[in-house]
Amino acid sequence: MMNVATKNAVVLLSGGLDSATVLAMAHAQGFVCYALSVDYGQRHHSELAAAQRVAQSSGAHEHRVVNIDLTGFGGSALTDDNIAVPQQSAPGIPLTYVPARNTIMLSLALAWAEVLQAQDIFIGVNAVDYSGYPDCRAEYIEAFERMANLATKAAVEGHPLTIHAPLLHMSKAEIIRQGRALGVNYAQTVSCYQADAQGRACGVCDSCRLRRTGFADAGVDDPTAYRTT
Repeated sequence: MMNVATKNAVVLLSGGLDSATVLAMAHAQGFVCYALSVDYGQRHHSELAAAQRVAQSSGAHEHRVVNIDLTGFGGSALTDDNIAVPQQSAPGIPLTYVPARNTIMLSLALAWAEVLQAQDIFIGVNAVDYSGYPDCRAEYIEAFERMANLATKAAVEGHPLTIHAPLLHMSKAEIIRQGRALGVNYAQTVSCYQADAQGRACGVCDSCRLRRTGFADAGVDDPTAYRTT
């Protein structure tokens, strides 16, 4: 059996708090980490700059950014300038849900994993603070893994793939404590849905609220740079 230290893994890296923690976790487990970020036409590129910082400081073997423009479809406050980012939580699936985003990102990760002969993909989805996103549930991750192992040459030839979602059932505070134990520098990360060009957070969107509450619950100083209002 191959030692985990010799195994490649593709890690989806948005530049936010959760994905930075997942990259650190995969690295700590001995995987050779290939970080993958996606420029999908989101409202700002500060998170992609954050992803580059995180990849460099967290020991990623390589970091790639793939461009795929989801603004052509819109349907989300993150990909359509005509839909405002909500400042309060509301029942149901929020306007910040991007149609098929995780499916697209996992598919891109799957393609790179096959090329790298990697049997492991890491993603930072979370079902506890998931804000109502249907593609952040355990059932979805399990279904994608089944599909991947039906659809790929590697799996058919006896090399099945595993989708790792280690944050799935963790609270934001637990995630932060885990990341701190692994040396994650959360000041490098950007989680805000509408951060400015300097990466400063708005402090009022749902993602900012979850992040701020997580640091408070973890008893950790919040290193987030917020813009003044």
